[in-house]
Amino acid sequence: MSHEILVINAGSSSIKVSLFDSGGNEGPVLKLNGKIDGIGTPHPHANAKNARQESILEQQWERNSGPQDHGAAMTFLVGRLMQGRSDWRPAGIGHRVVHGGTRYQAPVRIDAAVRAYLESLVPLAPLHEPANLQGIDAAGRAFPGVPQVACFDTAFHAGRPFVADAYALPRSYYDQGVRRYGFHGLSYEYIRRALRQIAPVLAAGRVIVCHLGNGASMCALRDGRCVETTMGFTAVDGLPMGTRTGQIDPGVLLYLLEEKNMTPAQVADLIYMQSGLLGLSGIGSDMRDLLASDSAAAKQAVDYFVYRVTYYAGALAAALGGLDGIVFTAGIGEHAAIIRERVCRNLAWLGLELDEAANATGGPCLAKAASKVSAWVVPTNEEQMIAQHVADLLKL
Repeated sequence: MSHEILVINAGSSSIKVSLFDSGGNEGPVLKLNGKIDGIGTPHPHANAKNARQESILEQQWERNSGPQDHGAAMTFLVGRLMQGRSDWRPAGIGHRVVHGGTRYQAPVRIDAAVRAYLESLVPLAPLHEPANLQGIDAAGRAFPGVPQVACFDTAFHAGRPFVADAYALPRSYYDQGVRRYGFHGLSYEYIRRALRQIAPVLAAGRVIVCHLGNGASMCALRDGRCVETTMGFTAVDGLPMGTRTGQIDPGVLLYLLEEKNMTPAQVADLIYMQSGLLGLSGIGSDMRDLLASDSAAAKQAVDYFVYRVTYYAGALAAALGGLDGIVFTAGIGEHAAIIRERVCRNLAWLGLELDEAANATGGPCLAKAASKVSAWVVPTNEEQMIAQHVADLLKL
C-alpha cells in the first residue's frame, strides 16, 4: 500500500507538485518536487528536484509544443517524476485552495458538494480559485478514486474577534459572508510550527510575520493565534504586491467606474494585474529587478513597499499591544537582505536592534543579543503543511 502524498499547488499559469512519504517520524518527508511555469503560453518551462535539491528535470518546450492546460502539465510532471512506476497511485492528494469562505475553517476531503461550494467562491479570489479548481479536476482525472483534500489559506485566520473580522457595512452583509478573511494562512501556520522549534519563547509571545513575495501580507500572532492580518475580503488588500494594488480607497474604484467609464472587468484587471510594484515602477513586478535598476521610478516603488510594510508593522504591533519579534518569510522576505534591513531600521523605535552581519548572511536571527524585539528569517513551506494535513485527515 502506498504511503505517498501528492501535493498540488496550482496557479493561474503554473502548477507545482511535491511528493512526500507520510511515514516519517517527524511528519511527511519530501521525496521529489517539480513545477511547470507558463502553462498555456508558447514556451512552458519545467524543472524538478529530488529531496537533496539536485536537479532531475529541466525542460523548455519549443513554441506551442508544451502543455497547454493544467491537466496536461500535471500528467507530464507526474509521468516524469514517476518513471518506472507506471502503475503508481498516491495514497492521498492535497491541494492548496486559497479561499474556503465561511464554511471551511479546516482541511476537508473533497467531494462534489465541496467542489461546488469552492466554485461559488471564484469571485472572491479570481486570480487563484479557478486555478485551484483546475488542479483538483486534473488530479481527479489522473487518479480517479484517490482521496483529495483541500487545505485553505483562509482557515488560519478564522476565529478572530468581530472587530478584526468585519467591515462597517450593514450587518446583513457580514452575515452573507462579506468580511475580512485573510490569506497566506498555510504559510503562517508553517511559520508558527517552525517558531515553536527554533524560538519557543517567542512563539508564545507577540509576533508579526511578514510573508513578502509576489503576493504579500502580514499577520499578527499572539501565542500562535492570528489576532490581525493585512489582507481582507480578497487577496488584493493590504500591502502592495507584484501586480496588485494593496490597500486602496474604494472611492478610487467608484471614480474609475463612474468618471473614467471603465468596466468592472477593466477595473479588476487594473487592480490585480497592472498595479503594485509593476504599476509604480513601470519596469516589472520582480523585486530583484527593481533593486538592480537605476530608475527613479523603481526606487520609488521599493520605497513605497518598505513604507507600507513599516506602516502595517506599526498597526499590527498596536493590535498586539506590543511586540516581541518579527519574522520575514517568502521570496522577498527570505532573500532580499536590503528590504529586511530597511524595515528593521524603521522599527528601531520598537526596540529592534539589527545585527547587520547576521542579516547579510540570512540569519536566522537578525537582531543583536540586547535587542528588545527580535527579528528572524524563517523559510516557509506551504507544501509541507499541506502534506501534514493530508496525513492527519486520512490517517496515513
